[in-house]
Amino acid sequence: MNTQHTEKANIGWSIEITPKQGLKIENFAKHLPINTTVNVTCLPGTSPNDTIQTAEKLKNSGMNPVPHIAARSLADLEELDYLLQKLVKKASVSEVLVIGGGGKKQLGQFSDSLSVLKSGLLQKHGITKIGVAGHPEGSADISEEQLKTALLEKNELAKVEGLNMYVETQFCFDHEVILKWESLIRDEGNKLPIHVGIPGPATIKELFRFARLSGIGNSMSFLTKQARNVTKLLTIQSPDDLLLGLTKGIENDRGCLIDNFHFYPFGGFVETATYVQSFFSKYNSSNFYEQDKNNKLVS
Repeated sequence: MNTQHTEKANIGWSIEITPKQGLKIENFAKHLPINTTVNVTCLPGTSPNDTIQTAEKLKNSGMNPVPHIAARSLADLEELDYLLQKLVKKASVSEVLVIGGGGKKQLGQFSDSLSVLKSGLLQKHGITKIGVAGHPEGSADISEEQLKTALLEKNELAKVEGLNMYVETQFCFDHEVILKWESLIRDEGNKLPIHVGIPGPATIKELFRFARLSGIGNSMSFLTKQARNVTKLLTIQSPDDLLLGLTKGIENDRGCLIDNFHFYPFGGFVETATYVQSFFSKYNSSNFYEQDKNNKLVS
């Protein structure tokens, strides 16, 4: 890969939290800048009310809450309508991430994220920005051809309906895999901005557990190699190398659609929030790449 870099890219960032993690945070403004975008998960076995409460807490702390809408977990249009109504009323939500949802089991009338996007309910409730899922390493449940078709359909829907839509990816540990994937889907017709999923600082043991739960294949082999060294299992691994590879790749390809890093706080929400702010403080400084050479990217 060409490692030459030019003008720095204008990259934003966001972070994710589960309702369970959200209960432990008294005031998000103590850990994040005002207006930070924070995704709120809706995991299998949890109540949508938990997502609503966490979104409300985030909004009251001055954040931009982005709740997940899991299509296959919804019973019907009425439940989706009710959920959106509550999110808008209680948390002033204007942005959501629409996903198929964990597991293959469909609980109601929505089989995938497209069926939610086509329902018209997001527009009805004034949702002005919509994220959809991306899979740099593919998906265990969906074929490559199905992923390609679905992404192109979402592009077309965004164009026809005038939707402000972006792709938010599953986390990955290899910047080359991510950059090649972005280039591929761009060549195939994707025009939506990309928010790349980044694993926050965590031990190899923690990363291995989340990678297994998420079913990401190639990254598992990366972690397996790391895990062979038992002394590394409990050592905190930062995403420094991943971020450096991505920023240089983005800077070298001005057609690249990656414009945001989305952080998964596997090693703890507060710890990840602290790391991210430190990284971007250094990235935005004039001597960022000198720090890189001296291996002092993030303290």
